[in-house]
Amino acid sequence: MSETIYSQIGGRDAVEAVVDDFYDRVLSDDDLVEYFEGMEMEELRAHQVQFVSSVAGGPVEYTGADMREAHSHLDITEEDFDAVGGYLEAALLDAGVDEDNVAAIMSEVVALKPPVVGQ
Repeated sequence: MSETIYSQIGGRDAVEAVVDDFYDRVLSDDDLVEYFEGMEMEELRAHQVQFVSSVAGGPVEYTGADMREAHSHLDITEEDFDAVGGYLEAALLDAGVDEDNVAAIMSEVVALKPPVVGQ
């Protein structure tokens, strides 16, 4: 059995560190911070850890809301989606995740663009 991306990158602790870095970046962006006003950030962080763990092959199944339903009220633009994705990619790379694993994770993220931006 081959090793999962999840185990290659360091498991839950590594994913949590990436998610913390990711949200630090997102919440520091004046163009994005408004999307998160009034949101329960601990809950969002937990969902993001669950999502990244799941797409990386971890022992976790994403149980969050349907992506279209969860984001429909936010009117997220394609540009803002791309910026958020860029922050996740940068957080993964800065955490030492190799480029092939980053590409695999980001392909799962990119696949969510249509429902998140309401297409």
